[in-house]
Amino acid sequence: MKEKIHPNYFQTTIRCSCGETFVTGSTSQNIHVEVCAKCHPYFTGVQKIIDKTGRVDKFMRRLDQTNKMHTD
Repeated sequence: MKEKIHPNYFQTTIRCSCGETFVTGSTSQNIHVEVCAKCHPYFTGVQKIIDKTGRVDKFMRRLDQTNKMHTD
């Protein structure tokens, strides 16, 4: 095996925006994530809609227009 080509491996803390933290090994230190297994909708069964730029409203308007076209 060649020397000095492998990245440094650290014991790091991963922090989620929900407040959950856990320790694991990684080549990066102090990782911050927005969604973890504790707050992800797939694992919790709770659907959260995060709409920062009006995407949900835009989608709902298009859906209504499509439904109107198919019912006429």
